[in-house]
Amino acid sequence: MNNQKENKMSKKAIAIIAVVVVIILIIGFAGGNSNSSETNSNNNNSNNNQEENSNISKEDDDAIPMEYKNALKQAETYSEMMHMSKQGIYDQLVSEYGGQFTAEASQYAIDNIDADWNANALAKAKEYQETMAMSKDAIYDQLISEYGEKFTPEEAQYAVDNLE
Repeated sequence: MNNQKENKMSKKAIAIIAVVVVIILIIGFAGGNSNSSETNSNNNNSNNNQEENSNISKEDDDAIPMEYKNALKQAETYSEMMHMSKQGIYDQLVSEYGGQFTAEASQYAIDNIDADWNANALAKAKEYQETMAMSKDAIYDQLISEYGEKFTPEEAQYAVDNLE
């Protein structure tokens, strides 16, 4: 019986990953409408400017490299649509199977995203409760797991405390 549950969880995880890949592709195509000479110019300049741009604030919009802006857009999508944790979003942004953004661009996105991490944890907890009929203890463990959602213990506790 446990193997069937694990198999269902594995299938759900694969489905979630597939959705993430589709979202990444959509965002990539939507954000990639610049001409190729501009793109090549930005690529050459981004390596030279990464260190000096690592502490750019959201208000200096003209000075923000396109890679940083795209990382932030992708982070917002992950937060709003998939209710991911801060660490989960960062890991997805830098992943070779995800956004493939630089660590600097990914950190800029994390530093500038306007997200309610407690609300994301609660939304994710509700998904586990409703779709997988998990106990509160199992949900908590999944929310904080380094192999799961990667929420902080405080965010996970908030989520579990606010489930019905």
